[in-house]
Amino acid sequence: MVIRFSSLGDVAMTVPVIKNVLQQNPALQITVVSNAFLQPLFEGLERCHFFPAYLKVDHKGVAGIYRLFKALNKTYAFDAVVDLHNVLRSKILTTFYKFIGVKTATLDKGRSEKKALTRKEDKVFKQLSSMHERYAAVFRESGMAVQLQPKEPVYQRKNIPAVLQNIFASGKKIIGVAPFAQYTEKMYPVEKMKAVVKQLTEANHTVLLFGGGANETAVLQQWEQEIFSAFNMAGKYSLQDELAIISNVDKMVSMDSANMHLASLFNVPVVSIWGATHPFAGFYGWAQDEANIIQIELECRPCSVFGNKPCYRGDHACMNRIEEAMIVNKIIKLS
Repeated sequence: MVIRFSSLGDVAMTVPVIKNVLQQNPALQITVVSNAFLQPLFEGLERCHFFPAYLKVDHKGVAGIYRLFKALNKTYAFDAVVDLHNVLRSKILTTFYKFIGVKTATLDKGRSEKKALTRKEDKVFKQLSSMHERYAAVFRESGMAVQLQPKEPVYQRKNIPAVLQNIFASGKKIIGVAPFAQYTEKMYPVEKMKAVVKQLTEANHTVLLFGGGANETAVLQQWEQEIFSAFNMAGKYSLQDELAIISNVDKMVSMDSANMHLASLFNVPVVSIWGATHPFAGFYGWAQDEANIIQIELECRPCSVFGNKPCYRGDHACMNRIEEAMIVNKIIKLS
């Protein structure tokens, strides 16, 4: 059993690791326990099963985690539990399995290293182990051999939803743009990103806009109305359909956010924009070319691991100093 709750991007990062583990251990069966809506991420993996967790309803709190354990234990007889999250919920679930004698292994998040990387003074500025490698290490601790091999795409392209066939048949390059992130400090200024989208369409590209939630959907819908050849995908498709759409774009522009990781599952090249966070923390996209990173080197960067702390300078220079032309030129020149 593999446990990984939390956000879309974090869970997406487990997929290439799990595929490598399964390929290199042909007798292995894996059951992923994660948030129910994330099941489409794992539907293409052979010998990988999915068990949905409803953490806000049936499996809320300690009693809910115990119900989750009882349901799992009734359905499966696990040889090992791999905790790729290392938070209170996953620790509680793992503990229940320890009580019945099942071998467990838990993720080392490298908290002290990340704290040193992001502190304001005496920063230890160096590349840390990627989260992919940290995930692989937990499987090794459980006795499974795995060497990460990022040369092949995790998944092949999927069929485009029929309603979008005309857009993809236009002959233009299709650029995915995901301008939002969970935290503001990880976002390129919205109006500047809107200008980037406009310039890409003026360069004879079609832009597909990705986001989530009512507020982001409203913004992107407005962009669609104002910018010719820009189309809003937010709020219109299931996760399964969004994955199919992303798999068919030629290139993606993303923050340090989920869409970078979703595009990476299909070997779609991503131009990623980094502000408060930094690739050194280990959250870069699977098999992505580091030459496609856009960032401004400042002594204050990175100021947090997840971008959830306000800019102590007060000017958000890490994003504001990135010129629109840097992004446009990078994405146009990207083969």
